[in-house]
Amino acid sequence: MKMKSISYLTTFTSFIMISAFIYAQNLPIEGGQDLINDHSEKMGLQMYNDEDTFEGRWDMVIEQEGKQLPSWLEIRHSGISTFVGRFVYANGSARPISEVKINDGKFHFSIPKQWESEGTDLQFEGQWDGDGLKGTMVYANGKTYNWTAVRAPKIPYTENPKWGEPIELFNGKDLNGWKAMGKNQWQVENGILTSPKSGANLVTEKEFIDFKLHVEFKIPTGSNSGIYLRGRHEVQITDDYGSDPSSVLFGGIYGFLTPNQMAANPASEWQTFDITLIGRRVTIVANGKTIISEQNIPGITGGAIDSKEGEPGPFLIQGDHGPVSFRKFTVTPRVD
Repeated sequence: MKMKSISYLTTFTSFIMISAFIYAQNLPIEGGQDLINDHSEKMGLQMYNDEDTFEGRWDMVIEQEGKQLPSWLEIRHSGISTFVGRFVYANGSARPISEVKINDGKFHFSIPKQWESEGTDLQFEGQWDGDGLKGTMVYANGKTYNWTAVRAPKIPYTENPKWGEPIELFNGKDLNGWKAMGKNQWQVENGILTSPKSGANLVTEKEFIDFKLHVEFKIPTGSNSGIYLRGRHEVQITDDYGSDPSSVLFGGIYGFLTPNQMAANPASEWQTFDITLIGRRVTIVANGKTIISEQNIPGITGGAIDSKEGEPGPFLIQGDHGPVSFRKFTVTPRVD
């Protein structure tokens, strides 16, 4: 008989004590398993096969008003019998989930509004669907939408990577190699790529998986932009000179990774990012200071082009939040 595994819900100490008793009494495997199950039920613990647990990170797609909205979900245990998590919607930052309730092969949770201006808390229900999950979301407007999810992939990290030749994604002349995701407001003047006002995001035609990126940019007072790595993970570009560091401010991986210091220059000064992304591991050097060093990016951030984390993706410059300018955008891809 294959013994069921006990989830993280069972404390390590309890498991060791029961196992020691089983060994001392020379019980058969079946009898020992029954004892573990009985003890767990008395403590109010839940038993799961490894393949039945909802724990982990999930790349989601929400079917909403005819659109497929990329989203992300994390469910993890907290202590003995509680599940908590995080959720990323199509916009905004990662939202904490105070408790995920699991019963009879299903789970549900609610989270308060974030950037939704009015309405109710968001309500989620989910269950297994083959190798993935499916469920419903009741949005702040009261409408119910379906969603599906697959386990977030493990993206391999390459030790001692070999780098190819640098590629100038901005040629200093025009938008060749780029496309606007809507009505274009981007323009090139005197070798500078500029979005003079809020409008469409700008995305590269080429896609990359692992790379080194060098960018030189400038942002006016009070403005907000960002660069999406693989089109899915936003590095914040914001006017935050003199502020304390935050995951939602300058240099942060939006809502996930907080820089170790605020390295922003005053607004309207030219600034630099040197970013290395291999697998999920990212290093960010801002204006010559290493502010994030080899940290793993948990999942997609709000505004991602899709939730297909394991695939190559483009660079996306956020143009729908405010003016921003670039004079250098150079990528060096990893090669096999």
